[in-house]
Amino acid sequence: MADVARRTNVSIATVSRALRGEPGVSEPTRLRIQAAANDLAYVISPEASGLSGGATGRVAVVVPGINAWFYSTVVAGIEKELRAAGLDTLLYCLEVSTQREAFFTHLPLRRKVDAIIVVAFPLTPQERIRLEEMGVSVAIVGAHAGDFLSINIDDQRAAEQAVGHLTRLGHTKIGMIRAVDPEGMSYESDRSRLAGYRAELKKAGLTGDDLVVTPPWGIEGGEHGMELLLSKPDVPTAVFCHSDEVAVGALRTLRRAGIPVPQAMSVISIDDHPVAELADLTTVRQPVEEQGAVAGHAIVEMLNGHEPTERATVLPTQLVIRGSTARPPSETTGAGAVPLVHTSDWRP
Repeated sequence: MADVARRTNVSIATVSRALRGEPGVSEPTRLRIQAAANDLAYVISPEASGLSGGATGRVAVVVPGINAWFYSTVVAGIEKELRAAGLDTLLYCLEVSTQREAFFTHLPLRRKVDAIIVVAFPLTPQERIRLEEMGVSVAIVGAHAGDFLSINIDDQRAAEQAVGHLTRLGHTKIGMIRAVDPEGMSYESDRSRLAGYRAELKKAGLTGDDLVVTPPWGIEGGEHGMELLLSKPDVPTAVFCHSDEVAVGALRTLRRAGIPVPQAMSVISIDDHPVAELADLTTVRQPVEEQGAVAGHAIVEMLNGHEPTERATVLPTQLVIRGSTARPPSETTGAGAVPLVHTSDWRP
């Protein structure tokens, strides 16, 4: 704080008031102090705060969105554990890169929380540095980031479970609908699931990169992704979707096109979203709320001075077979056979 005061030629008391958002500091001076503090990577010392009773009793939960089932379910698991420990949850929803950049740029200036949980978006090297500068407990859910505590599933293994189910049924033309965020950034889970898709096809002696499409994540993205696959010269007999919500969109396109599932097309995905059972969707279940609960519990333990012995927790996944997958249709159109759909000129 003395360094910031010297650089801006104001008193330490003025620096303190400016950085804590208290009145009595003009806006130009406040901005000048914040800029200097940012340049110096100024962080309020957690140890000094503790000596003056400065623990906030709050944990920041940072998510790329809250209107998706995965994120809200993870947050529910986190909040339950924090509330049981008497801690408050401070939620930050950062949907676009500019919001993330602003958040992590100003994060060390505030230290409004005792810990941070980041849910399912990749951290840049600079963002990791900012978290380290905070000097607080950090946990990452659904991704990895340096040496921070992480809680997730093995996304590659989950994809292998899904695609392996299709190859065991006899499918040899298997497509994949990937997913990117609205700005085109690939999720860490998506890259791992693509690796699992490729690995399982290779294991079966198959290839499929010409049957991979990458629309924006979500139901609409799933619709568009299936439209793209149906426009291929050689239409797949089965499709692996990044998530259940993507798969629901894919199923909607198939229904509108009059393509029966699973008789002419099998569909499988990952999550076991509540809608998966309603849609009779075969999927690979991941324990979503449990990931949040494990992260919340780990943060509580760390705040109580108990560092975890394991820095990475990987929770198991499970294949859930429902009615959206079956053996591939016959190549012939004999009695009782379902003909393959050739729809290179198909339009929705």
